[in-house]
Amino acid sequence: MGAQTVLITGASDGIGAAAARQLATKGERVVLIGRSKAKTAAVATELGAPYHLVDLADLAQVRELAVTLAATYPRIDVLANNAGGIMNAREVTKDGFEKTFQVNHLAPFLLTYLLLPTLTASSAKVLQTASVAAKNFGRIDIDDLQNEKNYSPNKAYGDAKLANILFTRELHRRYHDRGISAAAFHPGNVATNFASDTSSWFRFVYRTPLRHLVLITPDKGGQALTWLAEGAPGTTWQSGDYYEKNRPAASAPQADDAALARQLWDCSAALLAL
Repeated sequence: MGAQTVLITGASDGIGAAAARQLATKGERVVLIGRSKAKTAAVATELGAPYHLVDLADLAQVRELAVTLAATYPRIDVLANNAGGIMNAREVTKDGFEKTFQVNHLAPFLLTYLLLPTLTASSAKVLQTASVAAKNFGRIDIDDLQNEKNYSPNKAYGDAKLANILFTRELHRRYHDRGISAAAFHPGNVATNFASDTSSWFRFVYRTPLRHLVLITPDKGGQALTWLAEGAPGTTWQSGDYYEKNRPAASAPQADDAALARQLWDCSAALLAL
């Protein structure tokens, strides 16, 4: 099998950059997607890889990116929707959506949706970086997806990560018979710039010396993404599943709610006018 074309969002640092390095070493054609030009360009220069910029808090940029990617890469073997984060006080983007919900769920949903013709033609693997926060903090109310009634940084993030898993389940249901394989995974609690812009208590773990005691390295976290990208769906891993430590794992009870997965997809598509 020839080299795969692997697109990774959030590739400017953390597990995205680590996985990009690992995959490039394995001979894959890595395409970096990040928000910071300086940081993304630095990794791209190191790897001799192309890069593209996008701010997921601006859906016009996501739409422009999708057009560029479809035109530039006629084959996409892996799309890794890795970018995301936990926010501070409730904030609404210029698109009118709660920022955590948009950056972690709506933007990757939109990017994936717009790339579906290329992804299906390529029999692509679509990977979602989820989190155990889905189990610990997530509880989706389909009538309050943006937490207008019950916002906290942790709940908004947990809901968004739960949405990543539900999106994976529904993407598998709708498109696996057209060639797409999908998986969500928790990379571990990784010592990155995560939680740098939040008031959540997560910042005491990620932004203090405590991080050295309880967090794993980005290289270790990136290995989970690399394992899925390099693996063979149906053999190495099963499409539609959620993984921790390279094994199928249970998340929140809602993660297995097929009706909720369909509702979330339909609501997301309606919000994005797709």
